Amino acid sequence: MDPAAASAAKKDITFIERDQQLNSWVMIDATATRIIEWLQQIGLGVRLAPLGADTFLPGVTLEPGGLIVDPERLLYPGDLLHEAGHLATMLPAQRASAGPNAGSDMGDEIAAQTWSYAAAVHLGLAPEIVFHATGYKGSADTLIQVYRDGKAGVPLLQWMGLTLDRTRAAEASTPPYPHMIRWLREPME
Repeated sequence: MDPAAASAAKKDITFIERDQQLNSWVMIDATATRIIEWLQQIGLGVRLAPLGADTFLPGVTLEPGGLIVDPERLLYPGDLLHEAGHLATMLPAQRASAGPNAGSDMGDEIAAQTWSYAAAVHLGLAPEIVFHATGYKGSADTLIQVYRDGKAGVPLLQWMGLTLDRTRAAEASTPPYPHMIRWLREPME
């Protein structure tokens, strides 16, 4: 099908380019496209490639410095922000050698969730896009409220140099979390 005709018929689908590895027109919805473009702008790599069914989240996995996205398997665009949150909260050396398993450290998980909430807000997306009903073991609504309140996870991101809590932000005359000072963690000076 001609991409222009299909695009006119389905405005919520964006045709990227013909991907030789996938051997088809790569289609990604508008939200996923917006997220991917922003992730690339902040310095995370995003590569489109086929993935097997064995990824932790359907259609997305980590690789050194970025994400691999399989447009045909990606179910929830917000999963891109969650996985990117794992990479963004790693130190550069860890990010550069990241593998498909983000690990089981609860602190890393909280950092990724806190970061992904801030990213959704920054992009003007509803938090439910990241914290969707089929994820987070039925706790999506609770997590949205926790991160909206700006208490859980914020001290960790503040320690990483990514954001400021309300008190420190007021002292620095800058907006507090979910506003971010930077999107990628750097070594502490």
